[in-house]
Amino acid sequence: MSNESAAALQVASDNCAREPIHIPGSVQPHGVLLVLDRGTSLILQASANTAQWLGMPAHALLGKSLEAVVEEADVVAERLLHLPQEDQNPYHVADVRFCQGERLLAAMLVHRNDGVLIVEFELIHEHATPYSQLYPVVRTFINQLQDAHDIDELCQLAVNEIKRLTGFGRVKSYRFDALGNGQVNAEALDPGYPSYLGLSFPADDIPRQARALYCANRVRLIPDADYTPATLVPALNPLTDAPLDLSFAALRSVSPVHLQYMRNMGTQASMSVSIVVGGHLWGLISCHHARPRSIDVHARTACELVGNVLSLQVETRETHDSHQHLLTLRHKIVQLLSAMADRDSVSEGLRALPDVFTGFARAAGAAVVAGPHCVLTGETPPQALVDALADWLARQGHGEVFSTDNVGRDIAELPELARHVGGVLAVSISELHAHYLIWFKPEQERTVDWAGRPDKQVGVAGALSPRNSFERWVEIVSGFSTPWHALEIEGVLELRAAVLGIVLRKAEELAQLASELKKSNKELEAFSYSVSHDLRAPLRHIAGYAELLTDFESERLSERGLRFLDHIGDSAKFAGCLVDNLLSFSQMGRSALRFSDVDMAALVDAIRREMLPDYQDRDLEWRVEPLPLVVADAAFIHLALRNLIANAIKYTRNQPHAVIEVGALDDPDNVVVFVRDNGVGFDMQYAGKLFGVFQRLHRMEEFEGTGIGLASVRRIIERHDGRVWAQGELGKGSTFYFALPRRTHAAAPRI
Repeated sequence: MSNESAAALQVASDNCAREPIHIPGSVQPHGVLLVLDRGTSLILQASANTAQWLGMPAHALLGKSLEAVVEEADVVAERLLHLPQEDQNPYHVADVRFCQGERLLAAMLVHRNDGVLIVEFELIHEHATPYSQLYPVVRTFINQLQDAHDIDELCQLAVNEIKRLTGFGRVKSYRFDALGNGQVNAEALDPGYPSYLGLSFPADDIPRQARALYCANRVRLIPDADYTPATLVPALNPLTDAPLDLSFAALRSVSPVHLQYMRNMGTQASMSVSIVVGGHLWGLISCHHARPRSIDVHARTACELVGNVLSLQVETRETHDSHQHLLTLRHKIVQLLSAMADRDSVSEGLRALPDVFTGFARAAGAAVVAGPHCVLTGETPPQALVDALADWLARQGHGEVFSTDNVGRDIAELPELARHVGGVLAVSISELHAHYLIWFKPEQERTVDWAGRPDKQVGVAGALSPRNSFERWVEIVSGFSTPWHALEIEGVLELRAAVLGIVLRKAEELAQLASELKKSNKELEAFSYSVSHDLRAPLRHIAGYAELLTDFESERLSERGLRFLDHIGDSAKFAGCLVDNLLSFSQMGRSALRFSDVDMAALVDAIRREMLPDYQDRDLEWRVEPLPLVVADAAFIHLALRNLIANAIKYTRNQPHAVIEVGALDDPDNVVVFVRDNGVGFDMQYAGKLFGVFQRLHRMEEFEGTGIGLASVRRIIERHDGRVWAQGELGKGSTFYFALPRRTHAAAPRI
């Protein structure tokens, strides 16, 4: 289709959607319509066919009362006083005879709308079925509904009943899907009528404003598609000076497009009965006849009752099914919440019940995305695509929940994603961060059997032209998954609220624990400071007296006694060193930081000079890269870097050619410094223990130390709002890193 043709079709479709079908200014001629003033009951408007029915032309009736029209005027006037106030649909007031003309018997229907009383008369034929005979038929139908197994069977019973009541050649029902397309799910027809059972009718067949009228006016009859409309006289409502609103009038004239649609289908007469569920148009029962056919008011009322009972039954069945589905969803929510509550994180809880997690939304796979961490279960796209989807969701700002049954259409920015899945349902589980629960459905290619190719055409006058063929036309639809059920979307919102509650509770527990730990840490710091401070003097005395005994009494002691004294002295010195380190460690949490510009290169040079006695007789190669300036506490950073370099010197002592590197990494947000060696290394499974107090990965007999040095490094760096980590391999060396936030001296905290 060319761009010009597509534009013309769009204009024609928009014009069709805006057609004011509720104010056609005319009625169908199988009845007559009068408009009465509510206060005086005088005639304000009349349809142009009154001369044929009432024996008086329309203009002659204006200003007259009902007494000039019907013989039973007194009875009618009394009944008009009791007209239902809340119902706008036509109300059968009485069967009356006209005063003039052939004095025909007619059903009189009245309703309030547009500030006036709208009165409609339709002939009652001698063969018309009275209400008394219709009730047993409808009662039998109602009893049969109780035995129907599903909604399609309910619709089939209603179709059979309406065909029996009306005698139309073909009666079918169809239900609308989420896009407004209607699929025929029940049908009853006479020989010679083509069957539409199982076929689909496109949503465009019924414009938006027509659907609204189907909801408001439940029964619609067109006895003859070739009728000549009877215009209203005068054309405008005298009270509003605007076209009369005929939304609820049984005789309302029909759009010419719809009449052409009927003729194209080979239908001369039609009637529709609306199936309304929860205030929305759920479906229609549509009746067709190859020749003109009129249905009297009594039979139409019975059909309306059938439609209302069917609507209630459908609503009851769907409500029951929804409740069962919701109960299943909530049972799964309880299972998931229980698993999450028993574990340390949301992802661990959901991962513990993978079938429940995916089955919750009837999905094939699911993912938990928490920042850089992503946990997948079932059939999902690759993790990189899931991460990209999470980033896309965060950028789009879709709110709490996002769903699509066509990824290629709705997430066009990620074309690769559509190659893996057809549908996505995602819900945010954090108010602050890009954390999501995501479910995936595969693409489900399906076949749609249309009742004719669902294409519209533009007529010669630029108006929309209905299609001419209703033969079966098959379309292969791809790119879609099965749709997400509305209750599943509601369920994920409930799950979200519950997850946020669990996260909040865990956060409160962690906050309380952190507060208690902070208090305990302060108490331990005070205790360790006090103990280490008080132990320094006794330990020095022990070491000193051991040396004195060795100096003054060595000749009087046996070799064994001297060996004991050496052990006492060594142990006292080690204990003294440990106490000094403990005292230093406790002071790190108590001393205020004094920030200044620290030249890391100068610091490394100073430490190398300090420690020269420890390595001057060894084959040790230093590789010191250019190092940045940092804003930090110079004394503390000196101590941290000295501990790391001292470890590198110590753990390379058995290497014939030791290499120690000190350098920095390129990072835009932090200053990252590393110390690397080719020493004994360590097993990465123990990396988490390295920076703990008194944690050692090597025997004391091999390498001396107190196990406090790396713990001191971590405390120093964390007090600077930084972090430490390490990488290593047994026998191949280690690399220790620390990262400090980039600061200017002016921005450094005063703590």
